[in-house]
Amino acid sequence: MKTGIVLEGGAIRTIYSSGVCDALLTIGLLPDYVVGVSAGIAYGVSYVSRQSGRNLDIMLNYVKDKRYMGMGNLLKGSNRAYFGLDFVFGEIPNKLIPFDYQTFYDFPGQVEAAVTNLDTGGAAYYPVDRSDRKFVVLQASCAMPLLFPIFHIDGVPCLDGGASAAIPYDRAFEMGCDRVVVVLTRERSYRRKKESLQPLIDRVYRKYPNFCETMRRRAEVYNSSREKLFQLEREGKVLVFAPENTKGFHRTEKDVAKIRALWQDGYRHGLERLEEVKAFWGA
Repeated sequence: MKTGIVLEGGAIRTIYSSGVCDALLTIGLLPDYVVGVSAGIAYGVSYVSRQSGRNLDIMLNYVKDKRYMGMGNLLKGSNRAYFGLDFVFGEIPNKLIPFDYQTFYDFPGQVEAAVTNLDTGGAAYYPVDRSDRKFVVLQASCAMPLLFPIFHIDGVPCLDGGASAAIPYDRAFEMGCDRVVVVLTRERSYRRKKESLQPLIDRVYRKYPNFCETMRRRAEVYNSSREKLFQLEREGKVLVFAPENTKGFHRTEKDVAKIRALWQDGYRHGLERLEEVKAFWGA
């Protein structure tokens, strides 16, 4: 039996996922395969490195820091992203709140990040390089359209994996998993609306018509994916975690009280279902 966990993106909302994962770490529960999108996997590597509470510490200490996120970073020619890339993916893990590279390296399972191939408009999956101290694949997976530059991986132009594979549970099954836990960052009743900035996306990314079409269909595909996921849950093929309420919680949220509360929501859900996950994974 091969176990897996799927981590949806959602920028700061993925602090909920961190709460769930921190709860799983209280009894050392880790699967054979980890796949995530955008901040889901950027935060998820701390789960793999067994650093409970690390993501919450980062949020509480730096979410209001302009070096972490803000329009100033987007306007800076050397950065061109809403998030400060060198600060988030360099200074924090390598100096301020150190990432345990050795434990991450020693993880015996697989860790993948989803990106969107701009040429095809489809999802591409890359292993998270255990020796990359700049986390380039994670940066590409987090690269929200209009708010990040285009990344190139193996010559392929890439942006946010959430555009094409917001909840990549299909990938987990393709990789041989038969016991999959999925952590969402929106409540179960959530329905994505059509992209309001589609005309701007069509203009900015006109060189990539397949990507523009992916963005045009993003809401429809996302909502359909969730419906299929909940059907799999009813069939007992997946376990799904979801926050109770994200209303008023922005993807670039800076209110530390809200952030702590959403983490606690995830942590409580994880603790309440520890034995269920343990039995599901056969741990």
